[in-house]
Amino acid sequence: MTTESITIETDQLTVDHLVWRRYRRKIPGLVEEVLALNPGLAGQGPYLRRGATVLLPVLQPADPTADADLLSLWD
Repeated sequence: MTTESITIETDQLTVDHLVWRRYRRKIPGLVEEVLALNPGLAGQGPYLRRGATVLLPVLQPADPTADADLLSLWD
């Protein structure tokens, strides 16, 4: 799995909020995946400390045609 490193630059930021800021959509299980990539992060309390480095997974872009039925004007 490919990851990217984010340095926390604000106060009062939670993992959930960090995930929302980075991906801008709700992805089931992603907060848990971030916590698994960063052992000990959950034990530091609800807020990420300023200057902390957090690893986030790099998600592959979804194929917009993968689940869509194609419509042809000539069918």
